[in-house]
Amino acid sequence: MSNELSDLEREIEETRERLAVTIDQLLHRSHPKTIASREVASAKAFFIDPATGQPRTENILKVVGGLVGTAVLFVVVRKVAR
Repeated sequence: MSNELSDLEREIEETRERLAVTIDQLLHRSHPKTIASREVASAKAFFIDPATGQPRTENILKVVGGLVGTAVLFVVVRKVAR
């Protein structure tokens, strides 16, 4: 009986340790600075290839084209509205 109890206590302690590690990981992942740095890295990876460090021209041109198109649309709409 004593052996079963010590096995159970050991198992409970191991479970507590795993749970503590999991909670620490969740706290780290949900911290605002961690989220912000992850989003910044994601945005940088969209424009710069992380493996080579070379700019991703096709993505840059898509964004610039979208911005120019939006600006032209606003100008045209303002001229038509007058």
